[in-house]
Amino acid sequence: MSFSLENIIRENIKGLKPYSSARDEYISDGSEMVFLDANENPFENGVNRYPDPQQRSLKAVLADQKGISPENILLGNGSDEVLDLLFRAFCEPKEDNIISLPPTYGMYKVLSGTNAIENREVLLSDDFQPNVLAILNTIDANTKLLFICSPNNPTGNSISEKSITKLLTSFNGLVVIDEAYIDFSPIESWVSRLSDFPNLVVAQTLSKAYGMAGIRLGICMASKEIISVLNKIKPPYNVNGLTQLKALERVIDTTMVASEVRRILRERQKLIIYLEEISFVQNIYESDANFVLVKVDDADKRYKQLLDKRIVVRNRSNQPLCENTLRFTIGTPSENKKLAIILKELTMS
Repeated sequence: MSFSLENIIRENIKGLKPYSSARDEYISDGSEMVFLDANENPFENGVNRYPDPQQRSLKAVLADQKGISPENILLGNGSDEVLDLLFRAFCEPKEDNIISLPPTYGMYKVLSGTNAIENREVLLSDDFQPNVLAILNTIDANTKLLFICSPNNPTGNSISEKSITKLLTSFNGLVVIDEAYIDFSPIESWVSRLSDFPNLVVAQTLSKAYGMAGIRLGICMASKEIISVLNKIKPPYNVNGLTQLKALERVIDTTMVASEVRRILRERQKLIIYLEEISFVQNIYESDANFVLVKVDDADKRYKQLLDKRIVVRNRSNQPLCENTLRFTIGTPSENKKLAIILKELTMS
């Protein structure tokens, strides 16, 4: 396969000049300056100045941690903005198509609809792995993006390296690997393979392992050429200043993040042991994420029973291959213990 980025960029994007903001034209070196360039309110209150549009301090730390260059990184208002930018840069409305692999993250389908792009769904196999041959047979000249969620949501399993490698080497579009849950997995991130595959895009987030869902910070990592295209169309100040500051504090605190991940993994194993003792649990699916997908006798009934006990879980029965399944996010030790006690009580009712 000979991948050419130029062949998949939308024509109107190729010649587009990105908006140049005041903070793009003058980059502060930390010196005390009088800023009269951006039509800001001059009275200091901590947030009266525009944030760095390229989030340079945060990118520098992330790049060092992930072993890549800051030029390989684009940050967004959550992963959803990052994914939306990929549609807007590479998919021509009402002409192009993308491929998603249900059961999977629902925003791929929402974003395809929002951008008027056909979403061609190729179901995962019964063990939640890609049907590579079916995917390759679904691809045509207008297929621009292939979304692979690994570890997958809602199933929790990682997608095999062999399958992903085959798709990367056989597809002339972008393969987008959504690694929202990678920090809970023993599998190495595909970020380490960016230099091997020019059509590889990796999306990550601070919402899960980093515990920062409330600040909305998504990370896109790809070749410098792909990131350059996305920088053309991203809003100039898409990551606000408070988010940048809070994210920087958190990503620097690697010891705390690692400790919390270890605690979540221990609790995941405890929850699995609890679930194995519940008579109406029919299958506990393997998980590399901070949740466990469980097949039960009657998901609607069990969901309502748990809700009545003030425990909110996710009923995933509306997803393909997920009939009568509930998804349990790993909580605190006390929350998981409470869940276990209530589940046991339900077996007796």
